[in-house]
Order: sequence, then structure tokens, then C-alpha cells
Amino acid sequence: MQKELTNNETRRWVEGALFFALFCLTIPAANWLIQHVGTVCTRNGPCLIPVAPGLMAPSGVLMVGAALVLRDLVQRRLGFLAAVAAILIGAAISGLVAPLALVTASAAAYLLSEFSDLAVYTPLQERRFVTAVIASSVVGLIVDSIVFLWLAFGSLEFLAGQVVGKGWMVLLSVPLIMYLRRRDREIGLGPA
Repeated sequence: MQKELTNNETRRWVEGALFFALFCLTIPAANWLIQHVGTVCTRNGPCLIPVAPGLMAPSGVLMVGAALVLRDLVQRRLGFLAAVAAILIGAAISGLVAPLALVTASAAAYLLSEFSDLAVYTPLQERRFVTAVIASSVVGLIVDSIVFLWLAFGSLEFLAGQVVGKGWMVLLSVPLIMYLRRRDREIGLGPA
């Protein structure tokens, strides 16, 4: 029993560290994508990708959608305080790597959306893990989309595309979330 507990604790920390690192990397990746990758790059604006027929969004939406899910996984593996630390570190990284015109928008959107995600996820996580991840991510992606677009571009023109693009990333994460929940139950590895 002691060895199993040790293996579970090791697994929790290894997975938590991986989720933490990936979470912190999503913001620099989003800021880079929005400036360099897209089917269309607008003058003095974002590079855009199609997220649905007739619907475009800044390419960074892919990483932001992933960030919302990864923050939940950091909290599941390492606890509430580690999730708060990850949010603050991510915001600092955002401020360091975003171009000056996007620093305020990126950092503000990041902080507000991730703390919104945290507020929704925390009370739901223990009884309804999958629901908690989806619900908190939806709240976070809406907050992030509105704040970022308004502060960065003074317009909500790409709001629908932002929500859909981030929503795709959340939807793509559901099989992983369901797998983790099932595996955690089988081996007795619950939230931190």
C-alpha cells in the first residue's frame, strides 16, 4: 500500500509538472501564433484562421482554449495554490513575450479569464470533473475573448470566431479529461 501511494504521488507530481509547463507555454505560443500564423494576416491586426465555415478567428485562440483546460489539470494534480501560481506566471510570461500593443490586452484577458475559470472549476471539480472542465472553460473562453478583442483591437468583430475556435480546443480535450477521470478512479488518484 505504501509503495502504491508513493507511485500515485510521484505520478501526480510528474503529471502536474507537465501540465504546469504546458500551461505556461500556451500564452507565448498564442502571442506568437496571432502575429505569424494564419490563412490571412491583417495589417496592424491579427493573423486569422478559419474555425467554421465563414467564420475566422485570430490564430492564438487554439492555445488559449488549451490553456483553459490545462489550468484545470494543474489544479487537479497540484492543487489550488499551484493553479494560482501558474496563472500569475503565465500572465508574467505574457507580458514579456507579447508585443507592446498586445501586452495589456493579453495579460488582462489572461488574468481575468483564468481566474474566472478557477472560480467556476473549483466548486464543481470533486463531484463533476468533466462538467467542471467544460463549464469553467466556456466561462473562461468567453471572458478571454471579450476582454482581449476589446483591449487589443477596440472591436468585438471576431468574437464569434474566438468563442468557436477556443470551444474546439475544449471539445478536443474532452476524451483526455474522461480518460484521466476514469484512470484516476481505477488507481485511486484523485484531486490534489
